[in-house]
Amino acid sequence: MRLSSTRAHEPHPARRRGGVVLLLLSTLLAGVACAPGGSSHRPAAPTTSAAPAATPAPSSSADNRSRAQEILSLMDLAQQAACLVMGNVPGTDPAPMRAMMGGGFGGFILMGSNMPATPDELHAMTAALTVDPGLPPLIATDEEGGDVVRLPWDDQPGADVLKAQPADATRVAFGQRGTLLAQSGVTVNFGVVADVAQSPESFIYARSFGTDPAAAAERVDAAVRGQAPWVSATLKHFPGHGAAEGDSHHMIPSTGMDLATWRAQVAPPFLSGIRAGAPIVMMGHLAYTAVDAQPASLSPRWHQILRDDLGFRGVIVTDDLDMLVDSGEPAYADEVADAVQSVAAGSDLVLALDGAGPDTAQKIADGLVAAVRSGALPAERLSEAASRVVALRLDIADRSRGR
Repeated sequence: MRLSSTRAHEPHPARRRGGVVLLLLSTLLAGVACAPGGSSHRPAAPTTSAAPAATPAPSSSADNRSRAQEILSLMDLAQQAACLVMGNVPGTDPAPMRAMMGGGFGGFILMGSNMPATPDELHAMTAALTVDPGLPPLIATDEEGGDVVRLPWDDQPGADVLKAQPADATRVAFGQRGTLLAQSGVTVNFGVVADVAQSPESFIYARSFGTDPAAAAERVDAAVRGQAPWVSATLKHFPGHGAAEGDSHHMIPSTGMDLATWRAQVAPPFLSGIRAGAPIVMMGHLAYTAVDAQPASLSPRWHQILRDDLGFRGVIVTDDLDMLVDSGEPAYADEVADAVQSVAAGSDLVLALDGAGPDTAQKIADGLVAAVRSGALPAERLSEAASRVVALRLDIADRSRGR
């Protein structure tokens, strides 16, 4: 995820997208309608270390998977493709945000430039993003604590502090953090760093739960369970920056670590978070060359490992595709082509900020449609990805109703 060096983050260049008419699935979605996304629904905050520790299902419910298929059957190819895109509009004006989301995109990521001064202002903004309460979009931000904070009013510690405390402190902190996000209408937190730092000198060390895989795994488990009643937790950056040192905002970090060593030294926190029920995993733009020379976000092999070896059944999201463009590698200079390759590899949701300029989200959705029509992307792969995203959105609708 694109970050700045401290708690305040850089805004992204403005962009707008053309109007696209949203297909109204009113008849089908009447069965899953929930209360509007206004300020009337505010989850009660956990107050002590007795915060809920429920274990969510590792994938969407069978009922929601079935309903997702019914919804997709009413969508054309362009509408299914839009479901795979999470975009952004800079600033705090809800009007252009709502106009963008009228195009049926699967989600919206709130960056630093989107953050208003108060929780109520943020809640009004997230309510505007929800065009259809029966099928709410994934409204995400990366609220880690410590160096990476979007909500100015989040005073809970991050991994830099929590790694030295008992694991229960992580559960409590992320329970409180999840409550703050839910009260503001945010439904997805790209906030659980499952990377195992190689040493305290590692660039990811301050954001990670340390250098010991077992201790990090215990705290990743706690972070996922702590926020589960409030928001959908995301594990990042698979398969892990711990071995692939270097900042993927500007390069493709790489390592020659083999798969057996990765399983022992890097994988445990990801496996722990998956077993705790994390519904989303973010693929990193980093390469384990002994496994696949390509970045994991574009690698069918790493997607297969995540699905088949680690047993993950939820939504796979890419890190910001603009980071691939900014790596300077000619092979990754086209953000639309990167999106198509990532979905073909196995990603379900692509995170698209500013790399392709104005109308980035629509350009990527159009590129996915063109790839299906040309045969470069199997229609079944796109439909499978859209189904997972829609099922998660239905899960979120259920959670907002207190199920």
